[in-house]
Amino acid sequence: MPEIKTFFLFAATAVAEIVGCYLPWLWLRQGHSAWLLLPAAASLAVFVWLLTLHPDASGRVYAAYGGVYVAMALVWLWLVDGIEPTRWDLVGAAVALAGMAIIAFAPRAG
Repeated sequence: MPEIKTFFLFAATAVAEIVGCYLPWLWLRQGHSAWLLLPAAASLAVFVWLLTLHPDASGRVYAAYGGVYVAMALVWLWLVDGIEPTRWDLVGAAVALAGMAIIAFAPRAG
């Protein structure tokens, strides 16, 4: 069960980062209100806080998190941007998630 908890913590971390980057993008590229920068900053603060909840060494957490981020970005592409990921997007996400699993769940000596 710790693997499922870890995956969902990574997923929540990725959503917080994506929202924190997407809102300024809306302001800069789509002409939305600059007030979006406030929830963007809050979302990025949550992202940083969530990273601190991972139990492993920071470098390993960041490396493993990257795989989940890739997959979550494709989910965002589909659900928010309305663009269906290609088969190659999905293959790439699967490879990234496999790498994440190897990094995050490999047996470690004491």
